[in-house]
Amino acid sequence: MPFDQGRQLFPQLLVYKNLTLVAYTRRKDRKGFHQCLEQVYALFPILQNREKQLAGTFSGGEQQMLAIARALMSAPELLLLDEPSMGLAPLVVRNMAAVVKTINEGGTTLFLSEQNANMALMIARRGYVVENGKLVMEGLSSELRNNEKVKKAYIGA
Repeated sequence: MPFDQGRQLFPQLLVYKNLTLVAYTRRKDRKGFHQCLEQVYALFPILQNREKQLAGTFSGGEQQMLAIARALMSAPELLLLDEPSMGLAPLVVRNMAAVVKTINEGGTTLFLSEQNANMALMIARRGYVVENGKLVMEGLSSELRNNEKVKKAYIGA
């Protein structure tokens, strides 16, 4: 069965199957599983509407939603997101940022690696600027957003 390396999806499986495969460790917790599925569908209504569609037929933004939804199905305490906005249209990026913020506000700790500094600093409480593998700056996101060096080098303002 083909496997999408980038987003860890099974393109030949239905959306619903992609979601339930990850939750195999929660089989005995059926109530928790169904609550988690409802939360995922609340965050990404398109997944519920298209749960019988093959994952491989989704656009890049929809695949990104499915990848994040799959990760959430395991009820993680910590969610690592690597470039969630990569290759997405600006409107989809804004929607993705809102969802990521909602996930965090719901109690899941996030570690976000993101080149879109503006988006990352709008979501995060703290930020870390890494250049060539070295930490060059850190602080509250609000401080970094207002830092002239960060604005000029990473936000384009």
